Amino acid sequence: MLKPNTLALTTLLAMLVATGPLSTDIYLPSLPGLATDLSTDEAGAQLTLSVFLAGVALGQIFYGPVSDRFGRRPALLFALVVYMAGSVMCSFANDIDGLIISRFVQAIGAAGPMVLGRSIVRDLYEGTRAGQELSRMGAIMGIVPAIAPVLGAVLEILFDWRAAFITTLIFGFCTALWVYYQLPETIKNKRPEPLTVISIFASFGPMLKNRAFLINLAILCTTYAGLFAFISSSSFILQGVYGLNEIAFGLCYGLIVLAYILGASIGNRLGPKRGLDRTMNLGTRLQLAGGISMIGAALIPAVGPYGIVFSQMIYMVGLGITMPLSMAAALIPFPDRAGAASSLLGVAHLSFAALTGAIVGEMLNQTAWPLAIALLILGVLALLMSQISLIEVRNRNRRVS
Repeated sequence: MLKPNTLALTTLLAMLVATGPLSTDIYLPSLPGLATDLSTDEAGAQLTLSVFLAGVALGQIFYGPVSDRFGRRPALLFALVVYMAGSVMCSFANDIDGLIISRFVQAIGAAGPMVLGRSIVRDLYEGTRAGQELSRMGAIMGIVPAIAPVLGAVLEILFDWRAAFITTLIFGFCTALWVYYQLPETIKNKRPEPLTVISIFASFGPMLKNRAFLINLAILCTTYAGLFAFISSSSFILQGVYGLNEIAFGLCYGLIVLAYILGASIGNRLGPKRGLDRTMNLGTRLQLAGGISMIGAALIPAVGPYGIVFSQMIYMVGLGITMPLSMAAALIPFPDRAGAASSLLGVAHLSFAALTGAIVGEMLNQTAWPLAIALLILGVLALLMSQISLIEVRNRNRRVS
């Protein structure tokens, strides 16, 4: 069985959390071809992304409280089985409506590994160590979305978009085997109360009353929404507007993910030294810088796709710093309800991102302007929430002293 503070356990947890990014990124190069094959438009193809995110958000409502009651392992194995079933359905879909339904089933399964990976971190680690572990997971997890678009482009050229979902099926099967044979139960004290729909929603009450949780949740929402705005529009902008082929798109996407890995590594190093709030503030400043740079790239068409990619890389360094630390900071006050707190985090930030992605998708107009405007607004909001968090921490420290 895997033990805490080992690279093997961190890698497995990273793979669990990477289930969602893999499920979106691997078929991004196929979106234009998928739209043609299934006789739909850009908005219809983009809806398969937003529906997936909405399904993950809905699924996360239940996995955390269920795992608090019955344990992480059984909830996790059930989720992986649903994920594999959804992947099979996606690979056999014959029209856009069938693919949207199949993606929703796949998303309900993907929600489990994503929320439970974070819950296991809170089971095993405290304080800044939890933030450090999430940052390490982020650096390892980044390998998956860095490789996924390139792999997806190759699969699209050799086969078609269905091959991407066969790959997610294989990934889910291998992960389920690793969990079954190597992951121990990590929850120390299971919640004794009976599990009902009312009790599930009631378990979110303490988080909604906690000011620090809400501030860090707001930082997480605005941060992740910028990522999904790019995910949902990137293939149409870089391939449709700027004419990149599948391989070039995959390579550009890989560079953007490497920027995220760099940010996660910076957060891992700076978090314990500077504190979570000060380090997150640095990350949100970089996110805003990326949004401003994207506006410049949209204003100057001569910079081409490389200005878009460079701007998104700046944003992603900031996101890599901010996202893991905001999750850790939100979970710290709830050691006995890590599952429920992780679920609420997931529901909120994924729902907000799905809404943002849908709005950006509807505004796509053969330019990069919808993405640029979204990143600028979200960067401003993230920095504003981070400044509020810093003020809260300073006031709290004054009261203690």
